[in-house]
Parts: sequence; C-alpha cells; structure tokens
Amino acid sequence: MTSTPRPYPFIVNRLESDPLCARLRREEPVCRVVLPYGRPAWLVTTYELSKAVLGDPRFSRAASLVGDNPRESPVDYDQLAESILSMDPPEHTRIRQLVGKAFTARRVEPLRPRARQVAAGLIDDMMIAGPPADLVPGFSLALPAIIVCELLGIPESDRFQFRDWTARMVSTSVADTREQQEIFLTLFGYFEGLVARRRERPGDDLLSSLVRAHEAGRLTESELLVLAETLLVAGYETTAHQITNMVYTLLTHPQQLDQLRRWPELIPDAVEELLRFIVLGSAVNPRIATTDVQLGDVLVRAGEPVLIEGASADHDESVFDRPDELDLTRAPNPHMAFGHGPHFCLGAHLARMELQVSLETLLSRLPGLRLAVPETDLAWQRDTRIRGLVACPVGWDVNR
Repeated sequence: MTSTPRPYPFIVNRLESDPLCARLRREEPVCRVVLPYGRPAWLVTTYELSKAVLGDPRFSRAASLVGDNPRESPVDYDQLAESILSMDPPEHTRIRQLVGKAFTARRVEPLRPRARQVAAGLIDDMMIAGPPADLVPGFSLALPAIIVCELLGIPESDRFQFRDWTARMVSTSVADTREQQEIFLTLFGYFEGLVARRRERPGDDLLSSLVRAHEAGRLTESELLVLAETLLVAGYETTAHQITNMVYTLLTHPQQLDQLRRWPELIPDAVEELLRFIVLGSAVNPRIATTDVQLGDVLVRAGEPVLIEGASADHDESVFDRPDELDLTRAPNPHMAFGHGPHFCLGAHLARMELQVSLETLLSRLPGLRLAVPETDLAWQRDTRIRGLVACPVGWDVNR
C-alpha cells in the first residue's frame, strides 16, 4: 500500500476509466488520495466496498459539513446544511419524502409523451436547418432544460439564463471563492423571486408544491430554496451531458449502433448499459466515518473522509463480465450510476425516461446519424466535474 496520497481525480481521457482504477481494484481497493482542495481522503474503487460504504450509516454526509474536506473547487455547493445532499436520516428522509412522489416511475411515465413531443420538435428544427448540426445546444441541452422547467414551474424564457448558472456551478476552474459564492447567491436570489410569485399565484408545478410544504411547516425557507436549486442542477446538468455522451459512444461503436437500429426495443437496456459503461465524472460528496470502520484491509478512523469511485465500481470484473466491453444486452446489470442507499438519485426514473426518449427519437428521425467531423477533432470539456463534449457536430441522410 502506498504511503503517499495519489493526486485525484485521475487522468481524464474522453469517457474512459483510467487504467489505474483496474489496478487499484486488484491491489489497493481502498487507497489514499488528495484532491485539489481539502485534506486527504480514502478512495474506494470496488463494487462491493462501494455499496458497503453507501449503505452504511456509520459513513455520514452531514459530518462532512465540518472541516476542510476533499473537493475539486474552493467552494462545494453540496456542502450546505440545508441541502438534501448533505443530510443523514432522519432529516434526509423528511426532505426526500416531500419530493420523492414527484419522481416515482408512476409519476414520471405520464411525462413520456410530452418528452417525445419536445424531442420531435427539436429534431424538426434540426432537419429544417439541415446537416451538419451541433447536437449539444440543438438537442442535448434543450430537451432536459424544457422538461425540468416545466416540472419545476420555471418560465421557459429563463432556461437559457439558468444554463450558464448551472454550468458554472459544476465548474472546477473558478478559483476565486468570492466568485463561486456570487454564482450561488445569484441562483438563490432567482428562486427567492420565483417562490414569492408562487406564493401569490400557486400552480400545479413542483415548486408550488414545495411552497405549500413550507407554509405547512414541513420545510424551512432555506431548505426550500436550496432544494429547488438542487433539483434544477441535478435534474438538468448530468442528463444533458449524458445524452451527448451516449450518442457519441454509439457513433464510435458502429456494431452496437447497428444492433440498436435493427432492434430499437433494446433501447431501455442500452441506456442501462451506457450508464454503466460511460465515465461521467469523478468521485464527489465525501462521507465521514463517525467511528472506526474496517473497510476491506483498511481501518478507516473516525473523522476520516471516504470517497466512492462509482465508475470504477461499475467496471469491476468481479461483478460485470467483460466490463470494458459495451454490451447492450447485458443482463443482469446492477450498475451504480445512480448511487446506492439513502442517497440513491432521486431523479433516476426521470433521467432514464429522458435518455430513452432521446435515443429513440434521434435514431428513428435521423437515418444514418453520424459524426460530421473526424473523432479526433472533437473538443472535450475541461475544468468541470462532468465529462462531456463542447460540441458534437452530426450529419444524417437527408433523402431517406
């Protein structure tokens, strides 16, 4: 076991996992790492140990509010006492129950026809303009933005404004703490105004529901505003980039792309496999051991932070056969792209639906969909917690 913490995040190469992760799973599944900011942490890279940490109440998110904990940027917006991402049960359970019903599979499925309508409209615009088209602004960013705006009750005219705010919130290049705080306060102030309008004129959107919960004494004002911000950022930023990431992955795996074109009924399984296969980002949200815990061969001391390398867990050879192969028919596929335990992603069903609709619409409406530039010319985002393309120019067969 190395005594010197390794620099983390590891090397970023498109959407691929760093080969070091595979070696760590075999030789040092719990290792010491140091991030650009904060104290060193333990990094867990195997599937079983990752599940163990995420489901063990001895590893606390709330405890991470105290101390100089590991992070990629000076300010971590998730590290707020009022944030559901930084709570432990029972406080976490209380907040989650208030919004959980809006994101169940039963509540999300009726949104599918609207998502298909939005996706079809975006494709219509792309087809009218003709190829090549940049998939990122024309489709990937637009679809989840429209859906989350309608779900929360955000005016459509504001969706381009909040796109810049959310992008800056997941950026790791803003070195000025004051500037990062200003970004947060700007979005916080926006929701204050939106909440005030919902009090005067409530609707049937999710934000109005949260306002009613506040008035009933089930949410504090700060909890309401932070929850609205969290739902916006989490419900938009990752899904938007995953749409492009999934299309890019299929376009660079022609055999699997042909398979999906021949059998579009595989799309739900394909989305699950792409969620497992693609490395979307690095480990975030440290958990603090509240007591000494034996984790594999390592004794994690009380007060020490632990990070989960979820992408490494989803490429664990002991769980997934041929983990570095994209298999659209993989079954079972118990990936952890949405986490595990109490903090399992609240919007998992919504994200799945949007990703399924995106692939089915793009593949059915744009025959011969392909990259419009050589793969080597594609530019990848830097200095952000979420991997993705800056632009994704695509073409298609216009006469078919």
